Amino acid sequence: MIIAFPPCTHLAVSGARWFKEKRKDGRQQQGIDFFMAIANAPCKQIAIENPVGIMSTVWRKPDQIIQPFEYGHTETKKTCLWLRSLPKLIPTDIVYDEMIRLPKKERNRIHYMSPRKNRSKLRSKTFIGIAKAMANQWGNYLNT
Repeated sequence: MIIAFPPCTHLAVSGARWFKEKRKDGRQQQGIDFFMAIANAPCKQIAIENPVGIMSTVWRKPDQIIQPFEYGHTETKKTCLWLRSLPKLIPTDIVYDEMIRLPKKERNRIHYMSPRKNRSKLRSKTFIGIAKAMANQWGNYLNT
């Protein structure tokens, strides 16, 4: 089984203003090629995680779009999953009502994160609730 979190730096719509430059110098194509190498790997079960980005048009729509608030985190961060021979994740702890009462800047903390040295690393972290759901729900497929 492959559960992949390929770099989204050149693929995510959050960086769309730099797409022209990234297409021109080849960085975007390198990102696409790496993503597709995972998608085409000779493995029965594959899950690829990435934010909303160009892969939905370059390749295909994701099988599922999840949110951290479905897995116990009072935040929003739309995340796409492309799946092969794996079921969609089932939300484990929906905290939407609690999250929606928070100030917009708090529930959209990732989006509003101020510029800093390690911003991209902080923005790309996988929420522990989502990681646990992946391990618990897809772990049964390791021996099939």
